[in-house]
Amino acid sequence: MCQHGLQVDPGVAPDGGVRPAALPEVGCAGVVIGIPEPLAGDLEGWRASFGDPMAAVIPPHVTLVTTTPVADWAATTEHVRRIARSQQPFTVALRGTGSFRPVSPVVFLNIAEGFDEIVALHRKLQAGPLARELEFDFHPHITVAHDVSDAGMDAAENKLADYDASFTVSSMGLYEHDSSGVWILREELSFGTEIGAESSAQGDGQRRE
Repeated sequence: MCQHGLQVDPGVAPDGGVRPAALPEVGCAGVVIGIPEPLAGDLEGWRASFGDPMAAVIPPHVTLVTTTPVADWAATTEHVRRIARSQQPFTVALRGTGSFRPVSPVVFLNIAEGFDEIVALHRKLQAGPLARELEFDFHPHITVAHDVSDAGMDAAENKLADYDASFTVSSMGLYEHDSSGVWILREELSFGTEIGAESSAQGDGQRRE
């Protein structure tokens, strides 16, 4: 059975949902947008500075599909591949911070550009073999502090209030959640192509001072 939120934080605020009646579950899937270097390293450093131990475990990302039961991996993989083939690259701009407090102890970077594209992509993905009811509306974000002290949460929200960066999204990763609670990349899917790429999300990933 899926164990939610062990390695990748949710793309909803907070994680939640009800598994629909379906075929017997054979695993759990998640789909994310990876953050390119050097931006990823910058965000990892910030997250660690706020006392978040997950900084060393969870690479910076935008969740497209949070932990979702899978009954048929072949159908699920083809579903994600089909959407990737029809998707064009787009730009994501990050500006300032937001928080899900007090509902959930999360501080995140706001997605100022690319928000609508991510929501549309999420809706396409969270259908068919990945259909799942979500308790809360999907809200694209990049987590910079999760379940740390109030002081750490405040520091994250304040120190990154003027954060401004952008990167190009040209792929997404399909992950499997294994029985030990670790997320394993099954396939990195480049947008607008027929074949999944081996590398992570592409882009320059430069922070603008």
